[in-house]
Amino acid sequence: MDNNPSNENHQTNIEKEDTLTTRQGHPVTNNQNIRTVGNRGPATLENYDFIEKISHFDREKVPERIVHARGAGAHGYFETYGTVGDEPVSKYTRAKVFNGKGKRTPVFARFSTVVGGLDSPETARDPRGFAIKFYTEDGNWDLVGNNLKIFFIRDAMKFPDMIHAFRADPVTNMQDPERFFDFCANSPESFHMVTFVYSPWGIPANYRMMQGSGVNTYKWVNQEGKAVLVKYHWEPKQGIKNLTVKEAAEIQAKSVNHATQDLYEAIERGDFPEWELFVQIMEDGPHPELDFDPLDDTKLWPEDQFPWLPVGKMVLNKNPENYFMEVEQAAFGTGVLVDGLDFSDDKMLQGRTFSYSDTQRYRVGANYLQLPINAAKKRVATNQEGGQLRHYNDKAPGQNPHVNYEPSILGGLTEAEQVGKEYTPKVEGNLVRESIDRNDNTKQAGETYRRFEQWEKDELINNLVNDLSICDKRIQDKMIALAEEADEEYGRRLREGIAAKVKEMGNTNMEAGEEFHPLGAKDAPEAVDDAIRKGREADPY
Repeated sequence: MDNNPSNENHQTNIEKEDTLTTRQGHPVTNNQNIRTVGNRGPATLENYDFIEKISHFDREKVPERIVHARGAGAHGYFETYGTVGDEPVSKYTRAKVFNGKGKRTPVFARFSTVVGGLDSPETARDPRGFAIKFYTEDGNWDLVGNNLKIFFIRDAMKFPDMIHAFRADPVTNMQDPERFFDFCANSPESFHMVTFVYSPWGIPANYRMMQGSGVNTYKWVNQEGKAVLVKYHWEPKQGIKNLTVKEAAEIQAKSVNHATQDLYEAIERGDFPEWELFVQIMEDGPHPELDFDPLDDTKLWPEDQFPWLPVGKMVLNKNPENYFMEVEQAAFGTGVLVDGLDFSDDKMLQGRTFSYSDTQRYRVGANYLQLPINAAKKRVATNQEGGQLRHYNDKAPGQNPHVNYEPSILGGLTEAEQVGKEYTPKVEGNLVRESIDRNDNTKQAGETYRRFEQWEKDELINNLVNDLSICDKRIQDKMIALAEEADEEYGRRLREGIAAKVKEMGNTNMEAGEEFHPLGAKDAPEAVDDAIRKGREADPY
């Protein structure tokens, strides 16, 4: 790939053979100072270079993903249009991956379910992971998101609790809707996401026919150091298809691997799936004129105010040669950005930036970035040493092997020369532990409900009723109240549906925990009896 910085609008950090880089291949321009609010601190969590450096150091002396365990992947390329809408992309970002119409960057994509384990069915009601690794000329860029454009929570502090509530009960080892709705009813910011997940959008037909989103708010930075807020959206050229519960059950009865099989076979027959990448752009700042905070990842940016602007397309044209080596060991992180791309103050993004890469160090090992699927496709030179499964020395040609530190005058690595003006937003305020102050939790959920087609509304209400009907009445009341606040029809249909279902079940005082079944699998309790009733007796042998 061409690393010629001749295009002034896309000139990035100048590196030489002895330039210090991160393991992602990013040139290090400042190895002396972490990023802080003012020069006295405090430090910020998105100190990616520092976290990579110190976390590897912590592991120098010498498992299945917690989430997104079940997945499929493929290789391909991203082709940039060189523009954002009708404007040159250099107006907004100096990132080379978007520079030059027709330029292609190799990528690896991994799609996944979120909550289930490695052998869970691909028909589960669950968000789908949508992660892309761009092997750019300036080092790796990971765009890590989901198929849905929002999330359940807006603060990373709640993530472990959310996943615990959604996964199996620690006593019974079974998923339980009551645990799911107990968390969601008491985390009202989740209601918009619940509306999506319990609709047919919660069960995409396969990986090829689903949307993708970066979910979090990021920033683009241009040559002059000016930044804008951005949201990323992938649109499948194959169209979008979702499933009802009945349709998903019929598919699952035949295969639990249908989405993996669909992706693999489509690529094998030359029917290469494509997605177009769009961005939404907003001026940097808090935007008090909006009724939502642009950093809140439980919210959509209205398309009529912030139009989708095409910037490129992705084509997947090669299947993995070995699933474990490429799909299972592929490691992504939201902190993996290249020059011209930056973080926003999105609290979920800042928490994910540490958590994702730290998970990979635990799961794959301290040297996970030396694996071919994760390694940058450019020169890498670091001062990192040791650690589990280190298998080559990522040093520069002619580097003094005795010098594994910086700064040095004895032939060690040196800092890159920074060309583009650094983006230095002013941050001021008291250090607090508070939620953002524009936190309307139901308005957009109501708008989403009203946009649904009638069959999608019917499926949503039916799915919610089936699972909420076995929950504690206090949880039912909280969820009904959120639905009523979102939309009168939404709330009324949910209230009437739960009342009718509870009456049908003949137990209006159902206690918590009387019945358990996986989310969205309303007939699961019957399956237990069916297995006994329909089982054929056999003599021992």
